[in-house]
Amino acid sequence: MNVVITGASSGIGYQTAYRFAVEHGAKVVAIARRGNRLSELRESVLREDCSGEIIPIELDLERIEKADLYNKVYDKVDSVDILINNASAIQLTDTASTPSKRFDLMHDINVRGTFLMVQHALPYLRKGKNPHILTLSPPINIAPKWDRYRDWE
Repeated sequence: MNVVITGASSGIGYQTAYRFAVEHGAKVVAIARRGNRLSELRESVLREDCSGEIIPIELDLERIEKADLYNKVYDKVDSVDILINNASAIQLTDTASTPSKRFDLMHDINVRGTFLMVQHALPYLRKGKNPHILTLSPPINIAPKWDRYRDWE
């Protein structure tokens, strides 16, 4: 099974990538804009007695381009069974208080980044045995009980 997941350096993305590799023996292309935690993720999976694999890819979805996807992501797998769009950005303020720069960041990651990940994954998903796309959204309530796995910085 081949899985591509964005936002894999912390929280739900990190745990999901780890579990797919360890518990399901998946080849996981783990994408995040900061690669240091991806190396840690890869090393933790290597320590397990499993057939899974983490392929760490440092890629900023805010500035993603088609060439990045082909050269860094999709040349690592011949097909994709699951694409998980987990990367996201949020600003928990009302419209009047949200700076346009922050809105641009949210749009670039949550909308454009997700769109491009899906668009360019389609040929690889079509080769998958039972392809799925899962797109998560940022939490609208950051109370710890709703997001207990995230490493808040």
